[in-house]
Amino acid sequence: MQQWEAVIGIETHAQLATQAKIFSGSPIAFGAEPNLQANAIDIALPGVLPVLNRAAVECAIRFGLAVGGKIAPRSVFARKNYFYPDLPKGYQISQYELPVVVGGSLLIPAGESDKEIRLTRAHLEEDAGKSLHEGAGQHFRGCSGIDLNRAGTPLLEIVSEPDMRSAIEAVAYAKALHALVRWIGICDGNMQEGSFRCDANVSVRPAGRQEFGTRREIKNLNSFRFLQQAIDYEIQWQIATLEDGGRIGQATVLFDPETGETRSMRSKEDAHDYRYFPDPDLLPLVIEESWIAEIRAQLPELPAAKRERLIADYGLPAYDAKVLTASLDIAKYFETAVTVAGAAHAKTCANWVMVDLAARLNREGREIGESPVSAQQLGSLIARIADGTLSTSLAREVFDALWTGQGASADEVIAARGLQQISDSTELEKLIDDVLSGSASLVAEFRSGKEKAFNALVGQTMKATRGKANPQRVSELLRRKLG
Repeated sequence: MQQWEAVIGIETHAQLATQAKIFSGSPIAFGAEPNLQANAIDIALPGVLPVLNRAAVECAIRFGLAVGGKIAPRSVFARKNYFYPDLPKGYQISQYELPVVVGGSLLIPAGESDKEIRLTRAHLEEDAGKSLHEGAGQHFRGCSGIDLNRAGTPLLEIVSEPDMRSAIEAVAYAKALHALVRWIGICDGNMQEGSFRCDANVSVRPAGRQEFGTRREIKNLNSFRFLQQAIDYEIQWQIATLEDGGRIGQATVLFDPETGETRSMRSKEDAHDYRYFPDPDLLPLVIEESWIAEIRAQLPELPAAKRERLIADYGLPAYDAKVLTASLDIAKYFETAVTVAGAAHAKTCANWVMVDLAARLNREGREIGESPVSAQQLGSLIARIADGTLSTSLAREVFDALWTGQGASADEVIAARGLQQISDSTELEKLIDDVLSGSASLVAEFRSGKEKAFNALVGQTMKATRGKANPQRVSELLRRKLG
């Protein structure tokens, strides 16, 4: 039976985190009333000229540096000509032959190691407007309308090489890219609002063949789940078509989440169909080395470097370091907690962030930046575990209180509820004597070799102290008394 291999490349449109559009001063806030954020340049009135937004260029440079790409000393804006109702000028200002970033790569998890996904380019361009059809709000009942608020919104189009071989790899790449653009602060990554959109170019070929098959481009995938579903379906559809004796035509397709299927929208254009030529209204973009150096100095520590440092400085396992650098917010939260708790307790901090905090955030659908328990509060809580004031079970009670706003600090909750851990040997020995005198059968079972009986005795003692006893000290004293 014929074996097939998928070949996948991803084109991603990341909306840049600027205050204004790429060629005009119009704001880009999401959710505004239609056409209130479009000025004369955005709607292409005759005689107006575009002016490049410096902040958009700086975002592109930050990205290029973060992925190890080459920042072009000279790049050119071009006109991409096509007609669509929401494209006021009849062309889109983009970059073609001379993009601002060339090359670079991203690492994605692939089994026990990482796989490098090469990047072809990243170029600046403007977004188009948006067509709104019947049912899309009070303004467009019974008709279609054009909202030009998005027209001119700055985008960085990031194009990968066709290095991915499955939907799983494609999603891993998209997630890594999504995390990176948020990490370096150039895009908010909000997929629901269209700030981060992926187009997947998918083809299949017989396993072992070097030449590519005919690709079909799946447009505007705005969730990782849809990205995986669309690619999986497209791969199986292409294989089935070829095995039935059909042929694949180059096409642009859409994914229907309702049916889980892709459907052809139009035949796929080639670059010459767009009649690219340099935009005569915009000078070439010249980026001097001093500007690149200035932006390089402003970059935050990148994820790979931070992972290595967390392992080296705190002795964390590689898995922990990877989870804690999934986003810059998580990494900052962890390191702040460690600063408060002390570097010696970094592993305990990691466990609390990855398990207790993450579980509570997931349950309530919150991001870590929305956590009711601050990093400083968690760090002070862990410090009380470390100095013996709290057992782990009591610490969870304090954590719950902090989460629900029943105290400003761990110390305040501990004092108000009398939760200090009992570690005094004299007090514990008296409690243990009472437990042993009332548990003769468990004592007999332990002395006959049943270790479970010992755990039951520890549990009885902890119950008698309402969880306040130091469990390690209880175990030591119990073993001594039982010989």
